[in-house]
Amino acid sequence: MSSTPSTKRRPAAKVSFASLTPNNLGTVRKLNSVLFPIKYSEKFYQDILSPEVEDYCKLVYYNDIPVGTICCRMEIKNGQTRLYLMTMGVLAPYRSLGLGSQSLEAVMSAAASTSKPQLASIYLHVQVGNDAAKRFYERHGFTEVARHENYYKKIEPRDAWILERVFTHTAEQSTASG
Repeated sequence: MSSTPSTKRRPAAKVSFASLTPNNLGTVRKLNSVLFPIKYSEKFYQDILSPEVEDYCKLVYYNDIPVGTICCRMEIKNGQTRLYLMTMGVLAPYRSLGLGSQSLEAVMSAAASTSKPQLASIYLHVQVGNDAAKRFYERHGFTEVARHENYYKKIEPRDAWILERVFTHTAEQSTASG
């Protein structure tokens, strides 16, 4: 007796992340051109290939199809190393599947487990008025720390909220890395 289509189960969707390489950089460029209202510079694309950010710059795959990106850079401010989330996006047909959350959690997990350099926080800009994005980051432990006026030069509104999530490190981690 064969099973009917209604009783067959679909296999679970497979979400995976790939480090960025010169070979897949064209895919990142194409996704960024669709996802974001600005054109990124050649320096942006060279910087995201840097070995120091390999854990923080990823292509997002859904059932082996590239559907999103997340790209961060490291910055040092007041003697503390922070992670700046430059871009994160998922193609429209793949939104609301948890891919953004999984991408963000993967980067934050990598940041929390990395001991050299120990990261103090991760922060990002969200365009004022993009309440859905702001709520998304707040659900992931980010808080608004400032407002940057005229942050965006070519899109309206120009202002951005700055959201940050501070990493808490245990004494054991501090001892191990210090």
